[in-house]
Amino acid sequence: MQLRRSLERIVIRFTRKMNLRGKILILYGAIIFVPTIFLGIGAGYLALESFRANYLVTINEAMRQTVQNIEFRKQSYDVLATRTATDGELISRLSRDYSNMFEQLNTVEYVDRSFVFTSKYLPGIDDFRIYHTNPMLVQDGRLLWKPEGRILQPDFTETDWFEKASAAPSSLIWSNVNKDKLVISHKIMSPAGDLQGIIYLLLDYKTVFGNLFNEPFSGAGELSIIDDNGTIIVSSDPGKIGLKLKSTTLNDHWEEAGLSNGAMVDGNLLMVRPIDSNWHVAALIQMDQLESQSKMILYGIIAVIFLFLLCSTFLIMTVLKNVVWRIRKLGTRMYDVSQGQFDVSIRNTDKDELGDLEILFNSMSGRLGMLVEDITQAKLKEREQSFKALQAQINPHFIYNSLSLLRWRALDLQDETQLRTIDALTAFYRLALDNKINVTQIKGELDHVRAYLDIQEMRYPGRVSIEWHIDQELLELYTIKLLLQPIVENCYLHGNITGKKDAVIRISAQLELNNVRFEVFDNGVGIPSHMLEQIRLGKQAGNGNGFGTANIRERLQLYFENKHEFTVDSKENEWTAVTIIIPACVHVPQIRKVV
Repeated sequence: MQLRRSLERIVIRFTRKMNLRGKILILYGAIIFVPTIFLGIGAGYLALESFRANYLVTINEAMRQTVQNIEFRKQSYDVLATRTATDGELISRLSRDYSNMFEQLNTVEYVDRSFVFTSKYLPGIDDFRIYHTNPMLVQDGRLLWKPEGRILQPDFTETDWFEKASAAPSSLIWSNVNKDKLVISHKIMSPAGDLQGIIYLLLDYKTVFGNLFNEPFSGAGELSIIDDNGTIIVSSDPGKIGLKLKSTTLNDHWEEAGLSNGAMVDGNLLMVRPIDSNWHVAALIQMDQLESQSKMILYGIIAVIFLFLLCSTFLIMTVLKNVVWRIRKLGTRMYDVSQGQFDVSIRNTDKDELGDLEILFNSMSGRLGMLVEDITQAKLKEREQSFKALQAQINPHFIYNSLSLLRWRALDLQDETQLRTIDALTAFYRLALDNKINVTQIKGELDHVRAYLDIQEMRYPGRVSIEWHIDQELLELYTIKLLLQPIVENCYLHGNITGKKDAVIRISAQLELNNVRFEVFDNGVGIPSHMLEQIRLGKQAGNGNGFGTANIRERLQLYFENKHEFTVDSKENEWTAVTIIIPACVHVPQIRKVV
């Protein structure tokens, strides 16, 4: 949690002086652009490595099949040469002494009869000969031959070949001639180990191995066969046939190339696999050509990533341009509002957060316009009320001076009735006309009610009985001014209490826990049901002097909010009861809410 907050502070401090466009572009780059590039590079690298791994598997399999095919073909010709050279009857006839021509002719017929079709057993055998050194046996020029100075191939005589094959440590020898012919030589040995002759097989290179060495690996590599003497006897590159392995660059990586995955030589893959007779098959594969397809796929991935980044950049710039334009338009309209133009609005067609903000701005500007209009009207009314207040300041002094003059006259006349009346009026108007206070102690409010009732008693002597039920503990608490007097006044004005027999007004004030409960009850004419419903809804009903129930409700809400209760109960033609519950205020209550 602490780390996250630290990172948030760093990011906020870093982007604090940037505009919205810069912040969103940095966010886009950090979340989408840069990670996409890195992920694309990583994915391309992994894809290329996967292709290379698949190539290695494919190359290994192709190499395995090629080696098996070469080995099978070589063994086929080896078996043919070995079977001929180890024929017991042939060895016996080549090693015997001949006393007459008939015996020689019999041997020639045997050889022709037994080996005349040998060259037909396998494809690619251009010549098949049996060379011997028995001086008593003739040569027929067909299958039986003696090594003499005849030319087998250009710059290659029978004698040279026979001497070289005889000196070879191995009985079976493969060699190449003029890079397009192969020669298989196999010694014919007597049971005593003496050389009796040599089998000569001349093979056509293209027929024996041509299809394997003609553009191996789809033209993307070279294939060579190296014999046990380290000589390249077969190769897809004619220029390497007859060369010694040590004279080529393959020799430097020969041992490493014998591993399963081969070795890299100048960007090419060298793989070496052994076959029988200590021969080896070497493949030099051009990886660049094999990887061309994988590179094309990699380039395709890069192109797709680039296209994605291009499209996403275009989209983010388009959206960002729209957002910035709308914010600037909103800022322009807000400036107009700050200059006093409240009849401005923003056309809204988008259903996003900015669209919600635009709707709220339109509502706010309209509301501000109405509030300004209300304030203007209130100022006009305030001026009118100021003038009326100036008049009202004159009226109380005039009333007090007049009442004081009347009281002195009553004292001169010693008229007690007039004195009580004048004193009651003075006490009543002292609170009613005091515009400097809106809150009074409960005892002051009750004195105000008593003064009013004293005046009414003088007007209607003996018609209404007054009952007081006052809890003395709450007299020092505070309440709002003119809370009970308007209700008591309604008993006379609307309740027609003076016309009721046994009329009574009951006024109570009780302390209940942390609240003060006021109740005014009268047994007048009551309130009709439809009018009672309007009163309960807070609507002023009927005609009055401006201090009706609606006014009392507003002032209670103004000082006590929802911590008060105001209820009116009545039964038509029988009674009316008004109950008010307010918090017990030890200190002067203050206005809590502006209505």
